[in-house]
Amino acid sequence: MESASPNYLKRYDDEPEETKFALLRKFMADDPLGLFKQLRAERPVLVSPQCTLIALYDDVIEMLNMPKVFTAALYVPKMANGYFMMHDDDALHYREKSIMQGLLNRDDLPPVRNMVGQICKDLLSAADGKIDAVGGYCRLVPATIVRDYFGLIGMERKDLMEWSYWAQVDTFYNQPFDIVTPEERQSITDSHNASAEKLGKYIEALILTRGLALKLGVFLLPFKSLWRMVNRKKNDELRDDIVTRMLRTKFPQEVDFDVKRVGVNAAGLLIGTIETTAQASVQAIQFLLDHPELLIQAQNAAGADDPAVFDSIVWEALRFVPISPYMFRQTACEYTIAKGTDRQTTIPPMTNVLALTQSAMFDEKAFEYPEEFRPERNWYHYFTFGYGEHECLGKYIGMVMIPEMVRQILRVSGLKADGEILYDGHMPKSFALTWP
Repeated sequence: MESASPNYLKRYDDEPEETKFALLRKFMADDPLGLFKQLRAERPVLVSPQCTLIALYDDVIEMLNMPKVFTAALYVPKMANGYFMMHDDDALHYREKSIMQGLLNRDDLPPVRNMVGQICKDLLSAADGKIDAVGGYCRLVPATIVRDYFGLIGMERKDLMEWSYWAQVDTFYNQPFDIVTPEERQSITDSHNASAEKLGKYIEALILTRGLALKLGVFLLPFKSLWRMVNRKKNDELRDDIVTRMLRTKFPQEVDFDVKRVGVNAAGLLIGTIETTAQASVQAIQFLLDHPELLIQAQNAAGADDPAVFDSIVWEALRFVPISPYMFRQTACEYTIAKGTDRQTTIPPMTNVLALTQSAMFDEKAFEYPEEFRPERNWYHYFTFGYGEHECLGKYIGMVMIPEMVRQILRVSGLKADGEILYDGHMPKSFALTWP
């Protein structure tokens, strides 16, 4: 899949100090696989003026296994109310992620996948042969799951999508090592702050009204059958979803998971789901459409009753086109990475470090013949949902949602791309698809 690349490291070394990092980021944007191949071979730990880059699988694993050393401190100014993602290996992170993993019951996965499939079919059926795969499909599907399975009801999906978008842009693409102008940086921050204020007011109203409905539902329990008969509904306000599960679950005071923490984690479900799922899905779709031999393989697998083979094709595609080629951390103390090897490097405290997870997914140590497209590789070597303590909370939901979204659209006969994905910065903006 890779072709011969220019000598990026020589060009980097020859560049003036003040523009070295900007040039490096350009290489990462234009030809990440070419750059990373050179880094793994010649400079697996690259110390640049703005941050240190880690390119090898073993070193990325070492780094991400130590959250107290390589911390999520850069998340803190971007997140509110002490959401567990901004905490590293402490009681709150351990407690709240564990609670949420239990509530996101993996036994739900088959019905969730069926739900995703039906949402996809409905959107495609109504599209009449033309759809924007970003705004009209890959964002709408997870927004619907956020509403119907997570339980963030009562708002238009476009609002849910907007709130997720600005949180993701500001948190992950408005950091000190991102190449944006001061004006762009401030505009992103202002948009995030404005959307966060709207989200906060919505979450307060949601928790208040859903909590009240649950209390009234318990009080009116003897009359529920009559209520359903009069209203001709199979379900009432006591339906099952993740917000309802949180509000129904009574924790001892010592667990410190009160109604405020319910609201914080409900907002986290929204923010972490829509944009990441949309970007992964749309980039996998474009990648397969751009490779006819892989497209045929994927379309054949998409028609099978068992989606396992198809899913493995999607995960392998996302090795080539992940939503981000790196994860970022900041050191809390001095640390020597790869100690005892010829690449050992001491990293000072307060250094921003990029774990080049896409590079790690092309390291021969973990992936045999890494430049070849080979589905059904060892799942545990992928970094699609992160790694270590900060691995994605919704990993298992994503593992059914992303491939099912790709699967359903590839089952459309005669599907074609009308151009490439258009981006707004790092985030997909539109991707026109047509079919007869």
